[in-house]
Amino acid sequence: MLDSRAIIDSSAELGKNVSVGPWSTIGPGVVVGDDCHIGSHVILKGPTQIGRANKIYQFSSIGEDTPAIAYDGEPTSLLIGDNNIFREGVTVHRGMVQGGGITKIGSDCLFMAYVHIAHDCLVGNGVIMANNASLSGHVVVGDYANFGGYAAVPQYRQVGAYAHIAGLSLVLKNVPAFVTVAGNPCSAIGINAEGIRRRDFSEKVIEALNNAYKIVYLRGLLLADAVQELQKVVDEYSEIALFADSLITDKYGIVRPRKSSDDTKDKENNS
Repeated sequence: MLDSRAIIDSSAELGKNVSVGPWSTIGPGVVVGDDCHIGSHVILKGPTQIGRANKIYQFSSIGEDTPAIAYDGEPTSLLIGDNNIFREGVTVHRGMVQGGGITKIGSDCLFMAYVHIAHDCLVGNGVIMANNASLSGHVVVGDYANFGGYAAVPQYRQVGAYAHIAGLSLVLKNVPAFVTVAGNPCSAIGINAEGIRRRDFSEKVIEALNNAYKIVYLRGLLLADAVQELQKVVDEYSEIALFADSLITDKYGIVRPRKSSDDTKDKENNS
């Protein structure tokens, strides 16, 4: 059902069984797949391609250009998969030429109220972002990562698959797959055991990931040596291979555990 009060550009393409609420605007260059629901007061701008069965709630702005100073009006795009939910006030910006020109969101994601996804972000499948969580430009997020409310990720960082970012956390380094981080700035606090258990990972796999976490974070090894140690079990567990691959990162490095007060005292006493 298309409400008569909606404004839909003649060049926009709407699939079958699409509903659009009152006072929503769908601009030129927008493609909306079958079975999508667009609520009231929604803004869709193109070039944007939206897959099937997405739900976009009121006051969301999807496909606007980026406010980045380097953007100069070049034609860029936003690609969105299937079965995503964009709750109230979500904002998603198109890419910019300097970042590849494409912002991309996978399928089966949930973006709660006032989530922001900036230009050139690449967001995987099954990602959940709670209220007011924000991604700056060029952030890469793996499948099934989970963000608590008000979590923030600056530009160019990477968040691995199945990672969990606790609420109110600031991510200054890359987050490996399967790892839970918390704090401002955040630190690693363990494997996201509960999250992956909900994804039907076996207890055997969870135990293997916990052991892998200990190798990287608790044995005092150099990162390269820890990754080499993990290679002994990657053939047995594909999850360990994913974890190991996510440790090889760019200049930002990986999130580390917070040093305990005892560690600090020992360092001071030995200095």
